Amino acid sequence: MQPRIPRQSAHEPRERGTHRADNDARLSAELAAVVAGARRRAVRDGDRQIDTAHLLHSLLESDAEVRAVFGEGPHIARLLGYLVQRSIGYGLRWQSGVEDSGGVPAVAEASGFSPLAAACMERAHERAARRGDGPACGVDLLAAIVVDPRARAVEVLERAGVDPPRLSGRIEARTGGRCGAPPGPCAVEGGDAAR
Repeated sequence: MQPRIPRQSAHEPRERGTHRADNDARLSAELAAVVAGARRRAVRDGDRQIDTAHLLHSLLESDAEVRAVFGEGPHIARLLGYLVQRSIGYGLRWQSGVEDSGGVPAVAEASGFSPLAAACMERAHERAARRGDGPACGVDLLAAIVVDPRARAVEVLERAGVDPPRLSGRIEARTGGRCGAPPGPCAVEGGDAAR
């Protein structure tokens, strides 16, 4: 007799009502893994939604191309240090509200993402579509995140001494809008990628 494996009913919410965006065909395999990692982090932290800080944390941990955009130096370690301290300090402030740029209506738990994170995912898809050479990748998502000054990820970047507009410029200079671009001289400006 085979053990019975419980199946999820079509009427039951999936993972507390979250849409499985990591199964989205518009994502590269690497970016799908980033989204899955961000989802695990949000659940572990007891957060209601995946926000841009969860996405940034997962990008830094698992995407070598994203890490390369920051260049050499202590920037990645400093960023990860801020991100792992999410359960204290500003992370506690974040738990009481929904990450929203004010430009999109706040629809709680519609997709498992905060409204701002959902908008960043859409911008990453749009960037990939303009490129026309495949699904969205980690650098597409990073480029989408750093342009919104109200993103929690941008707050973390600024606290770690990274200038988001300069980072955005380095992303474009390094990749030319393409994922998988070879390292170029613009990855590190003046020997310091963060400032």
